[in-house]
Amino acid sequence: MIRLGVVGHGQRIASVINICLRAVEPDVRVVAIVDPDEAGARSRLDERDRKEVVFCKNLPEMVRRGKLDALAIGTRCNLHAPYAIEAAKYDLPLYLEKPVAINMKQAIALERAFEKSKCQAVVSFPLRVSPLCMRMRRHIEEGAVGRADHVMAFNYVPYGTAYWDMGYRNFEITQGLFLQKATHDLDYLAYLMGSPIVRVAAMATWGKVFGGRERAGLTCAECRKAERCLESPANRKRNGSGGLLTDHPCTFGVECGSPETGTNEDSSSALIEFAGGAHGVYTQVFFSRRDAAARGAVVSGYHGTVSFDWYKNEMKYVRHHEPFTDTIKAGEGLSHFGGDAELAHDFIGIIRGKAKSRTTVAMGVQSVYTCLAAKESAETGKFVKVRLVGQK
Repeated sequence: MIRLGVVGHGQRIASVINICLRAVEPDVRVVAIVDPDEAGARSRLDERDRKEVVFCKNLPEMVRRGKLDALAIGTRCNLHAPYAIEAAKYDLPLYLEKPVAINMKQAIALERAFEKSKCQAVVSFPLRVSPLCMRMRRHIEEGAVGRADHVMAFNYVPYGTAYWDMGYRNFEITQGLFLQKATHDLDYLAYLMGSPIVRVAAMATWGKVFGGRERAGLTCAECRKAERCLESPANRKRNGSGGLLTDHPCTFGVECGSPETGTNEDSSSALIEFAGGAHGVYTQVFFSRRDAAARGAVVSGYHGTVSFDWYKNEMKYVRHHEPFTDTIKAGEGLSHFGGDAELAHDFIGIIRGKAKSRTTVAMGVQSVYTCLAAKESAETGKFVKVRLVGQK
């Protein structure tokens, strides 16, 4: 049996444990939890965990009482770094949700905490290890494009309302959607190009679509405009536009924040430069719906172009100087396009002493440094250099 302790037993980490980890090792047991919402945490437990689990006030108590084999951190984003820094003191495998930090102070402290730590961590970066992304990287390494000189990446999010009608709209916790969302994408782009991002110029649009002046605390059930509002549960159902189909907080309310006080962006884009000399562009859009969903990248060199889209589940390889084009299809219905399963195998392998992490804390911190540079650039209108892990 693998004895797992969890800090912040929310919906995401419960899904990782119950669906992904147990698909690899059914004998995983959640034996100890640190979570102020005990009732909510208990409701997300699998039946086999409910008898033995103990609730603890802090991480040291949980490690002591739980006799743990491993740790998982699934708190709100602003608490990822503080708990991970504390976890670095223990020689226990760690599953850490992204983003690993939400500001520069947290990121630097986290990097330093793990410089000499024996704690092996798997950061929740499933896109990097998804089968399509790994296959594309292999094509690039084998010379499919020659030297990779340019990349264009895109994320048209069909469930973007989650960042305005759920807890993700709390800007103090998310610090915007470069950190909350693009942390995945900027990480896998560095992996694809085989080089870290060193300079960023970014732009963002705030408050043009979501957010607004509706009163605090307003939900659809109380709103006089619900019948004609496209974000009401009834209209989302009628239009098949997705999102929460039950009563939810207003996506046009003052609680979403504002460009002046801080709010998630409706869309944002970045021009990125890699240490190896290549450059590219990345863009993310959060008001897309239905079949507009798209997420992937196009990498080009003199000899060819390779591209993939996770929503289409396919990769295309175009030879520039031969009359041949290949298309590869991937499996359907995989969590995070198959990456979550890969991370689960890594984590169980580390616990068993048979594997090493492919998504380390250093990678998580490097992504945060890149996202913070993009956020700063969007706010100031200037090119911003990206701090690199190991830089003093």
